[in-house]
Parts: sequence; C-alpha cells; structure tokens
Amino acid sequence: MKELLENILADGKIDVEEVEKLRKVLYEDGKIDKEEAEALFKLNNEASEKCDEFNSLFVEAIKDYILEDGKIDAEEVEFLKEQISADGEIDENEKALLESLAAEVELPEELASMLD
Repeated sequence: MKELLENILADGKIDVEEVEKLRKVLYEDGKIDKEEAEALFKLNNEASEKCDEFNSLFVEAIKDYILEDGKIDAEEVEFLKEQISADGEIDENEKALLESLAAEVELPEELASMLD
C-alpha cells in the first residue's frame, strides 16, 4: 500500500487508472480497514488534482469503513474529526462524506457541526 501511495502522489494527480488500482487493493479483502482509510485521507489531502472517480471512491470506501457495524461510535467520531481537520480545512470530498454518512445514520453533533 505504501508503494502504491507514493506512486500515486509522485505527480500530485490522481487519475482514473490509479483509482482502478487503488480500488482493487483496497477491496482485495472485501473491506476497508483503518490503515486504508487513513491512506485515502492522505491522498485526498496531498493530491493537487483528483479525478471524479477518486472523489467517489473516497466517499464510498470511508463510509464502508465507518459504517461497517451500521453506526458511528465514539472512536470513529474521533478518527473522522482527526482526519478531516488534519489539513486545516473541510474540502468538498470530506463534506460529501459527511453528507453521505448523514443520509444513512444520525451524525453525532461533533460531525454534524462540521457541515455548518
């Protein structure tokens, strides 16, 4: 995974071909784990250009990780707050993620306030 991340970030852009490779690696075992979710946030924060396919994968995969058990627990709230605020701003992908989560479960106040 580390090598894939380095290759993707080498040019600062995430293209469709890279997203296909990333999706294959992420879902190889059928689920997203914490390390993979952290890697997606890193890509989201560090890439200067992201294709629409990455934006969709970001929301889908992080949501799969967070809602694996059907709810957002305190540990997941802290994880999301830490990751979303890591670069000092809430970008469009992170807003889309929060909105997507809110469409499925009630967002805890700490997360809901990030949408204001």
